[in-house]
Amino acid sequence: MATIVGGCNLEWEKPDLSTPPPEKFREAHATSAGPIASGRDFVVKFGSRELTGLIDQALVDNLDIAAAAARIREADAQARIASAPLWPTVSMQDIVRTNRAAGTTLNLASAATGYNTGSTSSSSLTPTTFRGRNFGFFQLGVAAASYTVDFWGVNEDASYASRILANASRFDRDVVEISTVTAIMNAFFQVLTAQDRLRIARNNVAIAEKVNAAIQARFEVGTASALDTAQQETVLARQRASIPPLEQTLRQTSNTLAVLLGRAPESVQIKGGSLTQLKFPKIDPGLPSEVLLRRPDVARAEAQLASQEFSVLQARAAFFPSITLLGLYGPQSALIANLLRPEALAWQAATQLTQPLFDGYFLQGQYENQKGRYAELAALYRKQIITALSETENALIAIKETGRQLKLQGDAVAASRRAFEAANMRLQEGTIDIITLSVTQNDYFTAQEQEVIVRLNYFTAATSLYQALGGGWSPTTRNAEIARANAAYEENKGPWP
Repeated sequence: MATIVGGCNLEWEKPDLSTPPPEKFREAHATSAGPIASGRDFVVKFGSRELTGLIDQALVDNLDIAAAAARIREADAQARIASAPLWPTVSMQDIVRTNRAAGTTLNLASAATGYNTGSTSSSSLTPTTFRGRNFGFFQLGVAAASYTVDFWGVNEDASYASRILANASRFDRDVVEISTVTAIMNAFFQVLTAQDRLRIARNNVAIAEKVNAAIQARFEVGTASALDTAQQETVLARQRASIPPLEQTLRQTSNTLAVLLGRAPESVQIKGGSLTQLKFPKIDPGLPSEVLLRRPDVARAEAQLASQEFSVLQARAAFFPSITLLGLYGPQSALIANLLRPEALAWQAATQLTQPLFDGYFLQGQYENQKGRYAELAALYRKQIITALSETENALIAIKETGRQLKLQGDAVAASRRAFEAANMRLQEGTIDIITLSVTQNDYFTAQEQEVIVRLNYFTAATSLYQALGGGWSPTTRNAEIARANAAYEENKGPWP
């Protein structure tokens, strides 16, 4: 055994997991901050009762969250299954069995003797006849027990691996909840944006119609050309054509919200309003090390890595011998009448030693496979840390720059409005050409449209930062999830200590 095991490579050098976070974010001050409130508490900061109600409904009825919760139950059950070999198995084996032997057979030995002696007696040439016989076997309440002594921790490692994966499933559910809250906020903002764009488009159609009426009046008295009227009619038609896509976006985004709420589109009505009516929440990111503790996806990757370490240890322990204790106790009898007699009691005790000798390097392959999986998860864990820090930095940059852009775009809208009003006044006075008016008109319409889109990007950056910071989650939440997983394990492991 020592020779065989010694010939296998059981050394394991773990990958380096050291990924120290930076002292602070580039786009934020180096100050500590508490965890972000729950999804609902964060949404309240926008000042929309309808949005808060949508979040409340989604946390109850969202189907992605329900599926993630179901995966927790699956993981708990799998942990129970994986932990079962830690305890002995005891089963009752009641047997009632009857066998009947054939009634007629040929006694070949007797027939061969008759032929060898040359006897012509008919009895020597006739096959020997037997009567049919019944053979019974009865066993009552026999307890059969089996237990594998876990010298090398094979079963214990499997139990730990599965239990930690149950923790990972809980972290995954939190990831899904944060993603769902973010998706609902973004969809609601898109609904408000579509409504704002529709109001602007309809208002611009009304403006273009007034300008078109003025140009038509000038055309009738001969102070405007057919080219002038055609140009303004083009501007008017373009504004009217922008309305159907916005209506499509509004209704389709409302349907997307219905799916997030776990409802049929026909049963959901979104009132909406205007994005300009919402408040912009102030979010303090805190320190990078705090962010890593807040994010459930980092905790999930960490749990998966910890679980895989026990899987590696389990694969290594499979090289060593296993000892199984077997036992049998209970009455047995060939006659049912004797089954309850004291002498019918039977028992059996056995010890079984199993040691792999040669399996075509199957165990070695399993061991190398588990080590490779650990290296993969280690790389993904480090990537998750870097991704979390990068997403936070990107969200901070987006809030800062889109905030500046929104202010500048507001200035552009105000300037383009003044230019259009001046051009329209000169049109009424008859001192401007239609081309100049068309340019200022289009600039004003475009500036308004861009301002609405920039405002959407500004609010979307806030939801991105909420998600990047692991909103609604914290180290306390992580400890609570682990405590719930351990409680579920203790509840489900059965009567054995």
